[in-house]
Amino acid sequence: MVKISLCTLAAFVGAANAFAPMPANSVVSSTQLAMSEANMEADSRRSFLSKAAGSAAIVALGLTEAPEGAHAASLKKVNARLSQYGLPTMDSVPGGFSPLAEVWGKGKNRDPLLVSFVHPSDWVVTLPSQDVNGEDGTIQAGEYAKGDTATFFVYSEPGKVENLAQAPKELFQKALIKSISQKGDNLYQNFKVTKLVPKTVNGQDYMICDFKYELLTGAGFEVDRVGVASVTSVGDNVEVLWCASTRQRYKKTEEQLRTMADSFRCYSGGLDNAKIDYGDNY
Repeated sequence: MVKISLCTLAAFVGAANAFAPMPANSVVSSTQLAMSEANMEADSRRSFLSKAAGSAAIVALGLTEAPEGAHAASLKKVNARLSQYGLPTMDSVPGGFSPLAEVWGKGKNRDPLLVSFVHPSDWVVTLPSQDVNGEDGTIQAGEYAKGDTATFFVYSEPGKVENLAQAPKELFQKALIKSISQKGDNLYQNFKVTKLVPKTVNGQDYMICDFKYELLTGAGFEVDRVGVASVTSVGDNVEVLWCASTRQRYKKTEEQLRTMADSFRCYSGGLDNAKIDYGDNY
């Protein structure tokens, strides 16, 4: 096996300096007017390129944030959805994050759950797909090129767990192993739960789990992964939101991962009207 690390793309900050505008020509004689106008046009072009390069560097470094107004609008929409089902609303959203509330299980092959959490505003969100045969996929957010992800998983084997705080460590280890291997494309080794912290929110038990493992990719590489998960049990299953990044990026992403895991909420019951009805013709 060859061990590698995933690296961030290089920013184009130097390009901004390379295109810095030159001082304008202050002499405007009749013989130099054309040259002055040409210089000003070139200066304008350099200024534009400089700003464009600077913007590219900001995007490459992931430094952009959604305006507070956008956060407020998103929070209002999410809280409206939660209120529609009679569920507790979100009080606030941290800066640089966006709220998400989606129903998992709209298809006939799953029991519906309402899943909510916050995620970095520049992360891409993917949702399950539905057709006449049922639902496939899960709720996920990530900056996939860098290996940073937050993924929802339903672990059905143990059924309902009544007292999560008193559950053995093996339950969480099995739930997380199932979570990280749900796609089946990659293998893992040396999985370990390093810390368990119980919490209760609105009378519902959650367990915050720190974990790490080595991902064995199909290309034959090993990638060290570190993460934080939130585990709960509603309905007839155990539900997990696991958030992870590479070991090399974990110092930078740990706060984000913990914020997401801590914000995770999952509800069951009263969601039947969220199911998709394809009618009697299918």
